[in-house]
Order: sequence, then C-alpha cells, then structure tokens
Amino acid sequence: MERLAGRVMLLSGAGQAFTALGAGLFSVLALPPFGFFAALFVSLPLLVWLLDGATPAPGATGLRRLAPAFRIGWLFGFGYFVGGLWWLGNALLVEAEDFAWALPLAVFGLPAFLALYYGLATALARLFWSDGWGRIAALAAAFGVSEWLRGLLFTGFPWNAVGYGAMPVPLLMQSAAPLGIAAINALAVFVFAMPALLGTRRGWKVGLALAGVLFAAHVGYGVHALHVRPVPASAEAVVRLVQPVIDQAMKLDDSARAEIFERHLALSAAPAEEGGRRPDIIVWPETSIPFILTHNPDALSRIAEVLDDDQMLVAGAVRTEDGGTGKPPRYYNSVYVIDGKGQITAAADKVHLVPFGEYMPFEDLLQSFGVSAVAAMPGGFSGARDHQVLTVAAQRLYPLICYEAIFPDEIGAQAEDVSALLNVTNDAWFGRTPGPYQHFQQAQLRAVERGLPLVRSANNGISAVIDARGRIVTGLAYDVPGFVDAALPGRLDDPAAAERHRMVFWGVIAFFFLLALVARTAFRRG
Repeated sequence: MERLAGRVMLLSGAGQAFTALGAGLFSVLALPPFGFFAALFVSLPLLVWLLDGATPAPGATGLRRLAPAFRIGWLFGFGYFVGGLWWLGNALLVEAEDFAWALPLAVFGLPAFLALYYGLATALARLFWSDGWGRIAALAAAFGVSEWLRGLLFTGFPWNAVGYGAMPVPLLMQSAAPLGIAAINALAVFVFAMPALLGTRRGWKVGLALAGVLFAAHVGYGVHALHVRPVPASAEAVVRLVQPVIDQAMKLDDSARAEIFERHLALSAAPAEEGGRRPDIIVWPETSIPFILTHNPDALSRIAEVLDDDQMLVAGAVRTEDGGTGKPPRYYNSVYVIDGKGQITAAADKVHLVPFGEYMPFEDLLQSFGVSAVAAMPGGFSGARDHQVLTVAAQRLYPLICYEAIFPDEIGAQAEDVSALLNVTNDAWFGRTPGPYQHFQQAQLRAVERGLPLVRSANNGISAVIDARGRIVTGLAYDVPGFVDAALPGRLDDPAAAERHRMVFWGVIAFFFLLALVARTAFRRG
C-alpha cells in the first residue's frame, strides 16, 4: 500500500490527470443502479494521495499555490459527473432535430461546470493540508461545504451528492433522519478517504479506528431504526399509483393525446386485486393529462365517469392562467386534485423549475440565438412562490414535482402536519439509463430525512409507496406498465428535522475544520 501511495503521489502530467479522472469515474459505481459503496474506499484514498503530491511550483504565491489541488479536484469531479450524468443527453435526443446540437453541453459542459465545486473543495482542503488524519478531516469539511454550495448557488443542482454513495439501501439510509444529507456528505468523505492513511502510515491506527466506529454507528443505527423502533401505523386511506409507461415521443405527439388520456383512465378504473380494497386516492404522474384540462370540460366528465363519488384523483398537468392585458398566458407545471364529480378541488404548482428544461435563464439573450428550453411551453413555465399542501380524501399531501424531490430544503414548514410527501415525475425523457434510478434513491432519502411516507408516481417508473424509513411498501419497476394499490403508511413525528439537520451540518463542518487546523499546527511544529 505504501508503494502504491508513493507512486500516485509522484504522478505528474497526463498520468496524474488520468488517475484523477479515473478515480472520479470509478466513484460512480457507488450510485444507483449499482450501489457498490465500496468503490469510494478506492477512489477517495486515490484522491488524497494525488493531493499529497499536488505541490505548487517553486515561487508560486497566492491562489497559484492552490492551482495543482484545484486541477486534481476538478478532474476528479469531471470524471464523477460525466459518469453519473451522461444520461441527461438522452432528453435532447427526444427531439433530436431541435436539440441534438446541445448534446456535448449536456454530457460534458454541465459536468465541467459542476466539477468546479470539487475543484473548490480540494483547493480549500489544501489550505489545511497536513500529514495523517488531519488532511482527511480537511477534505471531508471542504467537500461538505462544496456540496452545500452546489445545492444552493445558481438555483442549485445537488444531484448525486457524494453522501448518496453511502446509502444504497434502507439499512444504510437511516442516518439521514438525525443527520441529514448535508452532514452525511462530509462524514462519508471522512470515512471513505481514511484508508489513504495505510499508504503513509502516520496516524493510521487512530484514523481507521475512528472511521470504523463511524461506519459501525451508521450500520447500527440502521438496524435499530428498522428493527427495534416501533413502526407507525398505516393511515386508513388506500392509494393507487398509475404507471402508464408512455414513450416521451408519444407524449409530444398531439394526435396521441386521446389515447394517452384513456390509458390513464383504464388503469384507474381497473378493479383492485383479489382481496384488496378499492383505492380512495388515485395518483397519476407528472404532466399525465395531455392537454389543458380547464379547456376540456369533457375530460373532467370522463374522469367523473371513472371515479366513484368518494374517490379522488391527483394528476399532473399543465395549468394556465391569464397573463393580464396584452400579456401572454402563464403556464405552470402543476398537480390537480379532482373529486368523484369531476370537480377540481385544489391545485399546486411547481416551485423549483429546471433551468434550460422548463425555463431559460437569460431568456432574451439566448432566444436571440435560437435557443429554447427543452420541455417548456411557449414563453417558458412560471414557478410558484411556495408549496401548497393538498387535502385529498382527508389526507394532507406535500407535493414535490419532478426533481424538486432532490432538494432537502424544498420541504418547508408546511410539511410539519402532512400525512405524506407526494412526488410525481416523468423520467421518460431519460430512457433506460441510470437517471431514473438515481432520482428514485434521492426521493427515497427525503422520506427518511423528514420521517414522512412518500407516494411516488412516475410515468415509466420507478413508482412506489415508501414508508417513513425509506422501505418500499409496494411499487412498479422501471418500464413496467400497470398500477399498484397500498395503504398509506404512517408518519414519524419529527417536526424539528430540518432545523436539526442544519445545526448538525454546521457542527460537523466546524469540528472537521478544527481537527484539520489542530493537525496542521501540530504538523508545522513537528
């Protein structure tokens, strides 16, 4: 191990670049659909050794002293994000004649930008660099801060935060409840990078013992939460998830709208499985209604024909409202609640829109070059100011439309008294790629973090009813058309979760930076 570490530290030029790039790419094995978390025990120690060798050029001053560390972190991040997000390009091929030109920007441009955060992390860690486990603490704190910034700046995009690699299954997700994903990002780097000490031998016994204790606590808490703590009782409501599996090209075909609508209705009208109870709530995916519902009263009549009087439908749709005198109408990515009489009783609009997907940043400038958003209505979608809780068959549901489920802070104070989280999405844009599996895992974590069950309906999967500990009660696999019925699981009462997660995160970051500072001071004196 010492010989390997020494060789990695001495790499330069192309060898150093390809090793950093390869380490980031190898890290992707920890993410869905692979879930091989042990990959991080290889890639992160390699990153540490590369940073050990990232010495500045003689005479370099100021930020130039950090340039080698930034370069290594950027290359590591570029490999990680290309390997983990390449599937975004699939959305551009749905209407290839209009958007194929942007394929390199999606596959390589976005990863190149996101890699800046990891470059920032390694440069920041290098400021506190020392020997032994102090440098591991510095790297963990710096990664925690960079991941926090990635979820915040420029509307945020925290997809595939490094902590998700430590939580591939519900047993390993339970730490998210007391800690939150932000703190786990830092803790995961601290644990997974610790084997790097075997290559330098300094402080390795203490470091590995500490990492072992943290990992054992991670697993032990999962066992306790799943098998010792009481399970909340299920609610009385029965929910049906409809998964129609409609190809995205078909969804964009105006002539197929009636067929799409009838397919949803047929799955909604199907009888419950033998011995099962008729559903109280039926959930359709994001933009499942293929036209402006308020412009089609006959569609509401058809829904009323399918629903019993006391049943309710929650359906994704595009909602429109008048823009005012001389202004174009506004469009919203929304969910409607429709009762058994075919009346719209409530609606909630998406708050956090997808840049370049649902709206265009710097719209006037980019449209002058003929660039438009991939999935937007004319003029783009508008975002709501805040989330609206939906009351459906005596249950209060907190809607998260599509990728809103990847943002922990998207779940606001209104969620304190809700029955469940509701995630409707359409991942058909991305085909049979890792994207839908990664999206599902991140939605799963929101249930664990907030102690709330999750009802998730996806056009082509993965649809599931998930309990408050992240376990799948029932669901449909990717690209399997049909429906499933399940009693809505009960919630865990944890109203202070969001505030606690913020305090824990900053506490962990401060502690790791303090360790790094103490270790660096001791290293200089030594």
